[in-house]
Amino acid sequence: MAEERVNRKLAAILAADVVGYSRLMASDEEGTLSALKRHRQTVFEPAVAAQQGRIVKLIGDGTIVEFASVVDAVNCAVSVQRSGDSLQDESLPQPKIVLRIGINLGDVIIEGDDIYGEGVNIAARLEPAAEPGGICISSIVNESIGNRIDVHFQDSGQINVKNIDRPVRIWRWHPSTAHDVTNGRQSNAANPQPQTAIAILPFTNMSEDPEQEYFSDGISEDIITDLSKIADLTVIARNSSFVYKGRSFDVRTIGRELGVQSVLEGSIRRFGNRVRISAQLIDATSGGHLWADRYDRDLTDIFEVQDDVTRRIVDALKVTLSPAEKKRLADTKTPNLAAYDFLLRGRELMLGKEKNRETFAQALTYFNKALERDPDYSQAYACLGVAHIFDYTNRYTDDPDSSLPLAKQYARQALEKDPNEPLARCLSGMAASFERDLDRAESEIGVALSVNPNFALAHYLRGNNWIYSGHPLEAIPEIEQAMRLDPATSPQFLHFLGMAYLLAGKYETAATLLRQRVVLVPRTDLSRALLASALGHLGEFEKARQVWAELKEICPNYAFTLDRLPFRRREDVERIADGLRKARLLN
Repeated sequence: MAEERVNRKLAAILAADVVGYSRLMASDEEGTLSALKRHRQTVFEPAVAAQQGRIVKLIGDGTIVEFASVVDAVNCAVSVQRSGDSLQDESLPQPKIVLRIGINLGDVIIEGDDIYGEGVNIAARLEPAAEPGGICISSIVNESIGNRIDVHFQDSGQINVKNIDRPVRIWRWHPSTAHDVTNGRQSNAANPQPQTAIAILPFTNMSEDPEQEYFSDGISEDIITDLSKIADLTVIARNSSFVYKGRSFDVRTIGRELGVQSVLEGSIRRFGNRVRISAQLIDATSGGHLWADRYDRDLTDIFEVQDDVTRRIVDALKVTLSPAEKKRLADTKTPNLAAYDFLLRGRELMLGKEKNRETFAQALTYFNKALERDPDYSQAYACLGVAHIFDYTNRYTDDPDSSLPLAKQYARQALEKDPNEPLARCLSGMAASFERDLDRAESEIGVALSVNPNFALAHYLRGNNWIYSGHPLEAIPEIEQAMRLDPATSPQFLHFLGMAYLLAGKYETAATLLRQRVVLVPRTDLSRALLASALGHLGEFEKARQVWAELKEICPNYAFTLDRLPFRRREDVERIADGLRKARLLN
C-alpha cells in the first residue's frame, strides 16, 4: 500500500486570544459575545483581509490565521492592536475586547482546511507571552521582517515552550510603549488598503475534439494577461490557477487556497468557424455570482469577446482604470487569426508539464508558422526567444549555448514590433543577466513591471537581479510578491528567497526557508549547499554535515562553485563559502 503524501508548506501563523475572556464571560456573557463579534467584524477580519490572510479556525475567544508572508502577518497584528482603542464606544455598555497576539514562521501540515505542526504550536505558545494589547513574535519573524514595517520589537530573551525541545527567543511590541519611526512614510498596517484579488481558472474545453484544449487554455491565459495589466488588481498567475484544471472543486476552497476574493470560470466550444464562450465571475467568499454571460460569435470575433469579458470583470469588481491601462487593454494582439492559433499551440507546448527536445522543436515550428502569417507579431518573437532560453538552461539540444544569442535576437525583434511587450522585456532581461549585465537586466524588468504589475516572472527576475547585484534585502519583497502571484511555483522561489536571507546575514530565516525547499524538492543540490552554509553560520555544524552528506548522496561528484552565477560582489560568494568552511565542509 502506497504511503500517503503529507502536504506541507511554509507559512506565517498568527495566534490571537482575548485577554481575561473567562472573567468577562462570567461578568457579562451577552455583552462579551456581542463585543467580541463586533471586534471581529469591524477590526480583526478587515485587517486579515487587507493583508491576504486566511482565518483557519475560531475557537471561542481564540483565532488561528495563516499568511503567506511574515510582513503581512505582522502588519495585520499591528493594525489590530492599534485599532483597539478606536473601537471602544463609551456609550455602549459592552466589555472592552483586548487581544494578545503571537506570530511564528514555520513548516505547517495541511489537512483539508486545517493546518497543524510545529509552526502553529509555537505561534500558539507565543501568544500568552505577549502583553495585553501587544504582540509577541519569534526571532525568525523578527529577523524576517527587518525594517520593512514601521514598528520596532524589543528583544525579550529566551523562553521555554511546551512540547518544543529548544528555547525560543522572543521579541515584543506594544502600542503604548512603542517609539516607532516611520521615516516620513505611512504604515500599511495603520491604513490597510485591501486590493481585489482574482483567479482565472482554465476554461473547460467543450469542443468535440479534445485536441482543441490548447485553444481554451490559450483564451484563459490571455484573459489573465489582460487583467494583469491593471495595477489595482492582484491576478494569480497561470501556473497556479491552472493547478485546478480537470479537478472538481469548490470555488470557496480555491479562494482560501489562493487568497482571492473572486474567481472566473467558464467553458469554450469551438465548432467550424464559430465559437461559444460561457463565463461567470463568482464571489469566492459566498459562492454567489457577480456576473455571467454567454457569447455565440464568429471565430474572427474572438478578440472582441476577450476584451468584453475583461471589461465586464473590471466593471463587476468596481475597478477604475487609468488612461494608460485603458490603452493597454485596447491593444490588439494580431489581426491574423491563423497566427494567433499557431501561437496558442506553441505556447501550450512550451508551458506544458512535458518539456523536452521534441516539445521544444514542435513549439519552434508553431511560433515560426505564426510569424509566417504575421511577420509583425511581437508576442510570437518573444515566445520563440523564451523557448530558446529554456533550451539554454535545460540543455535540450546538442548545442544549447547557441540558443542564448538566438534568444537575444528574438527579444530584439519582438521589441522592435512592440516596445511594451512585457514578455519580450523579461526575455531581454534574462539574456542580459546571463551575460552579467545586471544594470540592463534591471532596466528591462522595470519596463515589464510598469506595463504588467502582476507579472510574477518579472517580480521573480527582479528579485534574482537584486540578489546578484548585492542587494539581497531589496530582493526579498520582490520574490515574496512573485510567490503571492504564483504560489504553485513557490518551491522554486524558496531557493532564491533563502539565498537572499543568507546573503543578508539572516541565517535563521535562510535555514528555515531552505529546509522547506528541501522538503518540497527532495533532489535539490544547490539548495542543500546553501542550507549547509546557513547552518554553518549558525554554529549547527553537525546538522550542516548531515545536509552535506545528503547532497553528496544525490550528486556524488558535487563540487561547490558559484562561478556560473552572475554575482557582482565576490564577498557574497565568500559569505556562502565561509558558512561551509565553518562547518569544515570546504577548505
